[in-house]
Amino acid sequence: MARIVGIDIPNEKRVEIGLTYVKGIGVSTSRKLLSLTGVDPDKRVKDLSEEEIANLQGQLVSLGIPVEGELRRAVTSNIRRLIETKSYRGSRHQSGLPTRGQNTSHNARTRKGKKKTVGGLRKKLAKK
Repeated sequence: MARIVGIDIPNEKRVEIGLTYVKGIGVSTSRKLLSLTGVDPDKRVKDLSEEEIANLQGQLVSLGIPVEGELRRAVTSNIRRLIETKSYRGSRHQSGLPTRGQNTSHNARTRKGKKKTVGGLRKKLAKK
């Protein structure tokens, strides 16, 4: 397996797709990297030479794109800043609700988690 920025890239994938396994690199950034380094996008990861892998990694560092740990730290610090300034978006992050204006009355289960029943149903009065 090729290792770029500490991430193992699957051998059987095309290089263009394999690079997207690194957090912070999408398809367009992957294509840009490959064109700058001159690596064929249709090549399989297992067919890359050590020089090509080193070249890709060097080019990625020289572009200055935040990836993996650096990107995760930046995102968490941005969220922490929103929470500390007590902004509306920060309060939504803190309470685990959608932050971009979506409705929560029917959907948002991904963000809110499993349904939690609040209170119980009142039992019907016994018949006389």
